Amino acid sequence: MNEVDTANASKGEQHRVLSDVMRRRRSVRQFERGRKVSRDTLLSVAESARWAPTGANSQCWDLIIVDDPVVRDAVIDIFVEQSNRLFVKAKGFPAVSKAYLSNTVAIFIVVGDPRWKAAFPQHNEDAEGVDEYAANNENIYYCSLGAVIQNIQLAVTAQGLTSAWLSGGGEVSTNQALSELLGYPPYLSACGTIPVGYPKKDVRMRYRRPLEQLVHWNGYAATQFRPQRMLEHYLDRLRPFLMYRNTERIEDWEDAREKCGDWYDAFSSPEPNPSGQLE
Repeated sequence: MNEVDTANASKGEQHRVLSDVMRRRRSVRQFERGRKVSRDTLLSVAESARWAPTGANSQCWDLIIVDDPVVRDAVIDIFVEQSNRLFVKAKGFPAVSKAYLSNTVAIFIVVGDPRWKAAFPQHNEDAEGVDEYAANNENIYYCSLGAVIQNIQLAVTAQGLTSAWLSGGGEVSTNQALSELLGYPPYLSACGTIPVGYPKKDVRMRYRRPLEQLVHWNGYAATQFRPQRMLEHYLDRLRPFLMYRNTERIEDWEDAREKCGDWYDAFSSPEPNPSGQLE
């Protein structure tokens, strides 16, 4: 094997390893009781987060790692209250009780600092036309935080641990409680809270759209557009199942046609919109 072949083989192996970590990453809500994790392991996860891309390299976030059992339990209490509010105020959303958090070994809290949006493109006061930067800067900011959260979850998986992503920390009341407990300024926001633990059992795949459905070559294919009525069926009927069932392909469900109804092909085939109508 020559040098080029060797280099290509090495790249292929690196991609295989990375792809395997990505596929094994799962939002898991059952952790083993009584396990511990070293700070060296936690810091190695933080190091992976440090290399996440952010808009203008602003690094618009900080990371609070909670590994003290007393502080951890106080954070958990805040999220139990958050989940209780969710059950009451967001009826219909398939929420999960946060009681499972009691077995976490550590909690990573990604705290976004919105002041750093000033580093993104800004509309000059004397410039004519509509300000098209302000809304997009929100996108840049939250995409940056999403990259950090993803790096953490992948690094956690590579360490043989597992995690979930609690988005509720960004809610005003929850963020205020976390701010008071952990001491960060209340205008910062806990956009990503990632409880970490050792998985109690193997959690397999979750539903993923067929690759052919979501990839568009050299332009947007109208037949791959997901119609509004498909979204409505998802919200009315499928959301709890697609969120939590342990299969990658909807075709593997014994009751797939019953649950999907007329939208079975739309959820399982490359073309959910054969008519090509964008509506």
